[in-house]
Amino acid sequence: MRILLADDERGIRLTLAEDLEDAGHEVVAVEDGEQAIRELKKARFDCLITDLVMPKVDGISLLRFAREQVPDVIAIMITGNATVDRAMEAVRLGAKDVIEKPFNNERVVLLVTNYGEGQNTGRKYEQLVKEVTSEFKIEQMVGNSPQMKKLYDDIRTVAESDFSVLVQGENGTGKEVIATVLHQYSARVKGPLIKVACHVSNTNLLEDELFGHEPGAYTGATSRRIGRFEQADGGTIYLDDIDDMPIDTQAKLLRVLQEREIERLGGDKPVKVNIRVIASTKVDLLKKVEEGEFRRDLYHRLNVIDLNVPPLRQREGDIPVLVEHFIKRYCPEKELKVDPEAMAALVAYPWPGNVRELQHSVQRAIAFGKAGGVLKKEHFLRDYTAELPQGTETPGDDRRQLKDVVAAAEKAHIKNVLKLTEGKIEEAAAILGISRKNLWEKRKQYGLLDE
Repeated sequence: MRILLADDERGIRLTLAEDLEDAGHEVVAVEDGEQAIRELKKARFDCLITDLVMPKVDGISLLRFAREQVPDVIAIMITGNATVDRAMEAVRLGAKDVIEKPFNNERVVLLVTNYGEGQNTGRKYEQLVKEVTSEFKIEQMVGNSPQMKKLYDDIRTVAESDFSVLVQGENGTGKEVIATVLHQYSARVKGPLIKVACHVSNTNLLEDELFGHEPGAYTGATSRRIGRFEQADGGTIYLDDIDDMPIDTQAKLLRVLQEREIERLGGDKPVKVNIRVIASTKVDLLKKVEEGEFRRDLYHRLNVIDLNVPPLRQREGDIPVLVEHFIKRYCPEKELKVDPEAMAALVAYPWPGNVRELQHSVQRAIAFGKAGGVLKKEHFLRDYTAELPQGTETPGDDRRQLKDVVAAAEKAHIKNVLKLTEGKIEEAAAILGISRKNLWEKRKQYGLLDE
């Protein structure tokens, strides 16, 4: 969750923010209520943790303002000297808990986690749709290169139609963002946008996710489960990494596209669904068709409209624009400059992970270089050769392309981190600074899934 932490005690801000981030949350920490209000005006937060007594604006006033911005915000108050009346006032205003100082950080992290699960369950779906569609507007898609301008025009042209769309592009190019924009600008915007990852290794799990099941469909299926296609009725379903869909499931998807109906697992009655299908692929899907790994009839059903997302290395002039965008996004409170040598290195680097990799690189640079005000080359780009296992250093006469050297270093580093974490995927992904899904994709790319 996005958490706003306001407390004038520096020690509490630092340690509690760190523990919350270790638990997977995104935290903005400020030292008084006035700064907190500024942050609430800039962005939406799921949770507010605030001291009751602070300079400039106290916790009660901050809570009132926060609930005006986000009525269901989770509010947890912390205090060292508040009266019972003040604590009760906070509860009447909707605070979930009032915690006295000194307190155990683990308790707060547990409270946040539990309340967050309840919040996710309780929010209405329309609120989630509004949150998603307001986050991605076509004007906010960053890039001025000719390739991106053409993509913007294509999106505007096809968004209002109800035809299936196939979005093609490498990992990290922003295919999911494009799917969201297509939904936002379509006639189905008031309906749901349901996203499904197709890289599930177990065919039965994927089909259960897509089609749902009836009671008794398999051992443990004690009640009816509505699948993602039914959830998307009246809206859009986004099938991410359609190239990973098993061939048997492809046949069932073809029927959905032809008949606009599904059958739950264990069921015998077709269920009509009114959906628009947007699919994405990270590989040349036609090549998979030629190799017999993807159904030709399904390919043509999906590829009514195709949108090709260019890799970052082909987007001339977009890297400086993206760097500036990410710096403003992740460090709006401070003006940071990029060293010219660093920018030259960023432009020259091939970015095999595309925009996602650049985004993480800027975040890393801000973390290491923010204090000095100037972001340097070493802040953005790691020395990948230094991370190779001993004995694999790049020889002086090595004439491979830079992208091949980087790929080799990336594979070696992923293997090393997986070894260090004893195969714990979540821990390895956190160390590498990527998502579990991205780590799975890279393991597949480098043939590491069986290791």
